[in-house]
Amino acid sequence: MVPSPLAGLSVLLVEDEVLLRKRLAGFLEKEGAEVTAFGTVAAARQAAGTMDFDVALLDVNLPDGRGTDLLREKIFPATTNVFVMTAEGGVAGAMEALRAGAADYLVKPFDPEELPVRFASARRSLQTRRADEFRRGQEAELYFGPSLAAVREQLQKITTADRRLGRHLPPVLIEGETGTGKTAIARWIHHHGPRAEGPLVELNCSAMPEALAEAELFGHERGAFTDAKAARIGLMEAADGGTLFLDELPSLAPSLQAKLLTTLEDHVLRRVGASRPIPVDARIIAATSSDLGALVTAGKFREDLHHRLDLFRVRLPPLRERGDDILVLAEKLLARVCRRYGQKPPSIPADGQARLRAYRWPGNVRELAHELERAVVFGGERGLAFAHLGLAPGANAGATANWLRPGFVFPENGFSLEMAIDQLVAQAVRQADGNISAAARLLGVSRDVVRYRLKGAGHATGE
Repeated sequence: MVPSPLAGLSVLLVEDEVLLRKRLAGFLEKEGAEVTAFGTVAAARQAAGTMDFDVALLDVNLPDGRGTDLLREKIFPATTNVFVMTAEGGVAGAMEALRAGAADYLVKPFDPEELPVRFASARRSLQTRRADEFRRGQEAELYFGPSLAAVREQLQKITTADRRLGRHLPPVLIEGETGTGKTAIARWIHHHGPRAEGPLVELNCSAMPEALAEAELFGHERGAFTDAKAARIGLMEAADGGTLFLDELPSLAPSLQAKLLTTLEDHVLRRVGASRPIPVDARIIAATSSDLGALVTAGKFREDLHHRLDLFRVRLPPLRERGDDILVLAEKLLARVCRRYGQKPPSIPADGQARLRAYRWPGNVRELAHELERAVVFGGERGLAFAHLGLAPGANAGATANWLRPGFVFPENGFSLEMAIDQLVAQAVRQADGNISAAARLLGVSRDVVRYRLKGAGHATGE
């Protein structure tokens, strides 16, 4: 059974007519709302000064003033959706209320059955405003080449299953190294699924102070802590009917992991300082660059939450495993960078392409994007050769079994062995902090070989 949009809402009802007040209060309570009803502006003002309400339903004309006075006094926090009720001759007063910040108005007499639809619409608007506070600029580039064909097929199966379910969508867990595009995948799932019209809220858990994390994620009531001067909905509530993307999930404290598990299982949450649960249906997409299984073993992540999340698991391969997709992705990223800077995209010659393929890319797609932007800004339009790219930092140049990128194939247009040797020599010298003798030992050659190579590549040798 689908719960009413009014279920769990706290409503302030201010209506002079006793019979209408009882009728509206009875309907709202039947729908699961908690109703506080008054017949005067003074009583409503006092209640709003001591309690927070999700919704306020105000009559315009009251014995001791106008309901719109409460709006002008700004006694309602931004989390309260205010509706005004007016007789047919009082539409001007209703328009005044809208200008003062009311969410909507109702012309009396009206059918109480209108209220769930009106309240749901206003709630969505509030969620959108809250989600907009956390929207991050433009979507990251997402290119599905041959290396991501299996990932794309998996994502399409997830969104197909989502359309069959409609509500309470299972969580998705995205695993991958830093910079592989986990955020882009989360956005793809949202925008290509049945919740594309709903809010998408993104949160980097590692960037959130632990002391504020619970209130930020689950919201809080007024007075819940020292600085809580007004009630505020949390990001989980803001994502109701849409998607909540939790990046770097293992950064959440164990107590918050437990609260997240409860929300996933029961589809309700409690704001900090609240006694009543609030129904919520937010699709959780979690991302991690760590091995959650290893964190569970080490006692750093809850095993029950891991099992709950580990249903639809998507693994993104690192850039070094994506073969020639690197070149297509580089061209797309380069075109985007050049549009931003108002430049014509420079070419990537064969030697530059070879270096892009051979480099290990420890920072993955993010590092590639930054490398291309630097090349555009500092490299002019002479073509991008990426001569400085060598082995990734920390690579073991003395190993014979693991220094070559897995899956490497020689390019069809040829390969420069001389250039590759120069790259290895330059990397050894960098690793040896410029010490030619130490670099020679790393390479297993004489100092003269290193000097010869450096001199041929145009490097000065000071040893």
